Amino acid sequence: MEQEVGLIGFGEAGSTFAMAGAWAARAHVFDCKTESAVERNAMLAAYAQAHVLGARFMEDVLSGVGLVLSLVTADQALEVAEVAAECLAPGAIYCDMNSVAPQTKQAAAAAIEAAGGHYVDVAVMAPVNPARLSVPLLLSGGQADEAAARLGALGFANMRVVGEAVGRASSIKMIRSVMVKGLEALTAECVLAAEAAGVRDEVLASLDASEKARPWGERADYNLDRMLVHGLRRAAEMEEVVKTLEALGTGAAMTRGAVQRQRAIGALGVTDVPEGLSGKLEVVLARGEVVGLRPEVV
Repeated sequence: MEQEVGLIGFGEAGSTFAMAGAWAARAHVFDCKTESAVERNAMLAAYAQAHVLGARFMEDVLSGVGLVLSLVTADQALEVAEVAAECLAPGAIYCDMNSVAPQTKQAAAAAIEAAGGHYVDVAVMAPVNPARLSVPLLLSGGQADEAAARLGALGFANMRVVGEAVGRASSIKMIRSVMVKGLEALTAECVLAAEAAGVRDEVLASLDASEKARPWGERADYNLDRMLVHGLRRAAEMEEVVKTLEALGTGAAMTRGAVQRQRAIGALGVTDVPEGLSGKLEVVLARGEVVGLRPEVV
């Protein structure tokens, strides 16, 4: 017997997944926009276009359904899980596919598990379009293998279970975003200033000339090496960069952060820099408490 699916949230991700698979007619959908007089008709039209079964209340979607996909906005993820827990079918698998911190997912898991459901942390690792059901997914949680099997039956084709601990999948996604989203923000800060200064072509050409393709492990090793050895000097240089950007009026938020991070790592005073990325990470984590770099355990 083909499984019924409960979808909470029918934005880009929910609608894309439902329409990409052959299971839209078995999808029971609730989206809070149907509670808004302004947005209700548009959401009902989206349900009809996708041929899914829309519901007025969340309990109508979850009643008797063994697989639930939560695809809401990040600020609603925990609240939705807590509400869903009150009407979730016993033993149902709740796949939280929202982009939130591991701590948020752990709190949501506590609510779902206390209600007799099974919580699975799912990290969506790329935009859902154009990949659709081939978008890479990371899963973690006690029922992650079973969830992967059920998602596979829906047509999801690019999944990997990364552990039994809720929060592990989302940790990978969140920490990866430091680089991905951070580079986007750095790019904006750089090119806006370059444009305002009238030197965009020269700056981009210089970056092309100096950038060498290398694996991220090697790049991280090199960057940490430079910060450990020259962090204080680089921080001083970046202070001047802040002045440059502020004079242009284009903003220097990312560069101020770079000043702080360079200074903090340079201030560790490591004179004998270890070889390899692992050694450098170990010394920074071991000595970083002095300058506020010691991480809190998740």
